[in-house]
Amino acid sequence: MPPPSWLVENKLGDPQKAGPCGGVPTDPGTPTGIITPVLGGSLLHLKVQETVYHPGHYRVALAVLDRKELPADPEATTRMTEKGPQSVAGKIDPAPKPPVLVDGLWEHHERPGAMPYTWETDVRLPNIECEHCSLQVIQFMEEHGLNAAGDFSYHHCADLKITIDPKLKIDSGWPGQKTTRATATKKKS
Repeated sequence: MPPPSWLVENKLGDPQKAGPCGGVPTDPGTPTGIITPVLGGSLLHLKVQETVYHPGHYRVALAVLDRKELPADPEATTRMTEKGPQSVAGKIDPAPKPPVLVDGLWEHHERPGAMPYTWETDVRLPNIECEHCSLQVIQFMEEHGLNAAGDFSYHHCADLKITIDPKLKIDSGWPGQKTTRATATKKKS
């Protein structure tokens, strides 16, 4: 599913439990080595296949310099069950700021259709320069038990190389973006 994952995944999307970008504690996964080149300020097409139904929502974030920039999983409201904590809801930021690009994406509380179900949208990338960014897509799962490796979320990442579009203003609110528009244009000459 575009963009391609940074990890080799099976047909269910595993390994996806550990934050921030997948794997599991006993197996961090096998990197694909794929880095997708994209233009800053452009729309990036996301396609996610939900193989097992979970009510909840998705969030998209971008780490520019280091994956440590990725935000913590959404704050969960939980209830105790005989099996331990179970998620009731995950906090959605209605006005996300970097590093989050979009929050509350594909929010659903009923089965959207036959499984597997495919979600698709376009997400605007910041106009930045980034040799090796990590685009994170997490699925917050409601009515789900605690996943010790990843709270109440599944985690996926794609590696991107973002090149500044010299026709657009640079999004200076992102880490490492000290270049001015004139400098960016000069670099392209």
